Amino acid sequence: MSLALAEEASMMKADDVAHYLQSHPKFFEDYAELLAHLYVPHPHTGRAISITERQILGLREKARKLESKLVELIHFGEENDAIGEKVHQFVLTLLAAGDAVSTLAVARHQLQAEFRVPFVALRLWAEHAPLSGPEVAPVSEALRDSASAWNQPYCGPVAETEALGWFGDAAPELRSMALVPLRHGGRVVGLLALGSDDPQRFYPEMGTLFLERMGDMLGAALTAHSR
Repeated sequence: MSLALAEEASMMKADDVAHYLQSHPKFFEDYAELLAHLYVPHPHTGRAISITERQILGLREKARKLESKLVELIHFGEENDAIGEKVHQFVLTLLAAGDAVSTLAVARHQLQAEFRVPFVALRLWAEHAPLSGPEVAPVSEALRDSASAWNQPYCGPVAETEALGWFGDAAPELRSMALVPLRHGGRVVGLLALGSDDPQRFYPEMGTLFLERMGDMLGAALTAHSR
């Protein structure tokens, strides 16, 4: 390195050096011998290592992170495939049901047995209901209007809502819940309530695509029997 360049470098601050090197990308081509004499601390042991070795360590760390991310994505993909298969079976059972009572029974069974949802409750608005019993008990206009305005199901902690009472004696056991609008023909025709004693079973950040599809399918299957 020339004396003038050395004096210039000694007067620079760290940010100035970084800016200088960014502005002169060919610097190390002109002074390639410097690379063999530059050392930086090892990221873990603190011992001095060459810049080349430090770059290799950095690339290995990036590779490990990418590999971990790939494993995570594969895991999520496998989970989605498994859920997708369960949703497929859910649809087939709904199609095989001969009436609204059977539809409701097989839907409840699938949700509890295959999706491991311990508590299931449902309300179908009376004008769409080919059923009798608690599933067609009156629902307040406030809840009906609220469900109609939702862009996606509610998932999260147990909400102090009218729907909580649909679980009867099991309500105190709930720690998380999902409220899924049942849609048909562009309208909300009912509400499916799912409850769990696991606080993390339903949470605000979870994906709701499969829940939405199941709500559409169940809403269409139940109202089809009202014709």
